[in-house]
Parts: sequence; structure tokens; C-alpha cells
Amino acid sequence: MTARLRVAVLAGGRSSEHEISLASARSVVESLDPGRYETQMIEIGRDGAWALPPAPGQAALPGAGGTLPIPTAASPSALGAIDVAFPVLHGPFGEDGTVQGLLELAGLPYVGSGVTASALCMDKDLFKAVLRDGGIPVARSVTLRPGDANENPFGYPVFVKPARLGSSVGISKAQSAAELDAAVTLAFLHDDKVLVEEFQPGVEVEVGVLGNREPVASVVGEIVANADWYDFDAKYADGGMELIVPARIPAETTERVQQLAVAAFVATDCEGMARVDFFVRPDGEVVVNELNTIPGFTATSVYAKLFAESGIPYAELLDHLVRLALERHESRKALAF
Repeated sequence: MTARLRVAVLAGGRSSEHEISLASARSVVESLDPGRYETQMIEIGRDGAWALPPAPGQAALPGAGGTLPIPTAASPSALGAIDVAFPVLHGPFGEDGTVQGLLELAGLPYVGSGVTASALCMDKDLFKAVLRDGGIPVARSVTLRPGDANENPFGYPVFVKPARLGSSVGISKAQSAAELDAAVTLAFLHDDKVLVEEFQPGVEVEVGVLGNREPVASVVGEIVANADWYDFDAKYADGGMELIVPARIPAETTERVQQLAVAAFVATDCEGMARVDFFVRPDGEVVVNELNTIPGFTATSVYAKLFAESGIPYAELLDHLVRLALERHESRKALAF
């Protein structure tokens, strides 16, 4: 009998998306085939402490579930007993290259993009610069840092965003100069770099990407938010949004979205998985909004639904991601450092 792969699902984290991560991770743990995987969920607290099982040969110390919160700096040796790490972490300190760097130091295969792509795609300012350099259309924006005057060359409405956060946390739609000032103040509570971004009218669509060297795009889904825009509540509250698959856009636009999704994935050095979000403008132009290297990951999340509609059910999708992690790790082991 083939030995089961030992998979550590990393969950929680220090960001404001902690609870969302836990929900995604529980779904992954429940759906990994127990006949093929020995699964351990490792929760990272809001304080950055890791609840790790004891290393092989050591007795469990008192604590919830027989685990002991261990500071992040002590994590690599304790993680050495696993075969694959599956980070299901959203936002800073998890999706931004920090955990990926830790796993690289520990020499562990892990699901999803590496350090460079994770950090790049988390930073909307740098992400846009790379896509613009590659000829991939993105919404125009200006970047503000502490002490800068509030700048808006685009008219109103306009969106104001922390540069390095997700799930629409800290984002506002400003309709006037007074609202712009309030929105910038709010965004600076979450990050010391803020984007003022041109409003994009039209349809919001999303597409999943899967793969390493030969990534493929899923079918395209259309987001219908039951709110003025696709904010945090619309993303996560019951009835906050409707996903329409396939998106109600022309066939040639669907193909364009899929091509740009793969192009953005490659341009930013992504691997494994990503969800790419777009606006389809009334004139038919397709504009990339952002790319999430660790999208929401329950069985009913957009990424999973899009691939289920593409013929890859959730459990099979998880299998594929684990295989991609192992393939990348073996490939990189052959490199001379």
C-alpha cells in the first residue's frame, strides 16, 4: 500500500482575513481524500503564533488539541515532518510571500505561488506596473504615501484602496473630495501605501487559473453584487452576491478574458493557482482589476465553482494542486544554487 502524503494546511494568520482563512482551510481538510492524505491543520493566530503538533519522538505538551503555540521563528524544524504544505492564508503575513519564504527556508514543497509572485500580486501598485510593462490593460491609478497630498486626476466616483490588503478591507468608493479625504484616511489605517483608482463601469468577471509551466484558465464567471459595489459584505454575507456561470459576455470577450488571465499569471511569475478579476467595460474593453494568489477556497468559493463548471470537481482540484506543488519542488531541486 502506498504511504499517504502528509499535508499541513496552514490557516488563520495575522491579517484581518483570519476567519475567512479558517473557513477555507476547514473545507480543504474535509475534502482531501483520507485514503491518500494524512492531513494536519495548523492554525496561525492573530498574534503570529503557530499551533504546531509535537515533532516526531516528542510528547505533546498541554494545550488545545495537544498542541503548543510556537513562535513563527521556531516553525521550520517543527514543519519538517510533512510532505507538502498547503497555505490557505489570505492577506498580509500569508499571501504576500512571507510564509512562502519560510517554507522555502524549510525546504518544503508548498501549494501555490512562490515568494516573488506572492509579494508582487499582493502589492496592487507593483502588480499594475508589471502588467502595464507587459501590455496587459489595468485601471489607471495614482499611489499615495504618508505626507502626500490627496490626488485624484480621474474625476468621481473613484476607488481608494490600501495597496497590500484583500477582501475589500479598507476600500471605499468616493463620490466627492470630502469622501476622498475620508477614504484615504481609512485606507492609511491599513497600509502605508494607498491607491486612488479610476472607476471602471461595466461588468465584473472572474476566472481561475491552474498550472505551473502550462497554466490553463477556467470558464468565466460574472459577479452580480447585491450592493453598490463588490465590498466585503457582498463577498461574504449570505445573499451578498450571485455568481453567473458562464458570464453573460460575448464569446470573443470570454476568450479575451481567459487569454489575459493566463498572460497576467505568467507575467507575474505565478504558479499553482490564482483567481484573476476583470472589468468588461461597455465599449468591450477588458481591464484587469487584480490577481489573488490564494483565493477563497471553500467548495462554494468562486475559484472552486469556476473549475467545477470547467469539469474539475473540488476534491480533484485539491489533488491537482498538491501534484503541482510536488512537481515544482522536484524541478527546483535540480537547480544549482
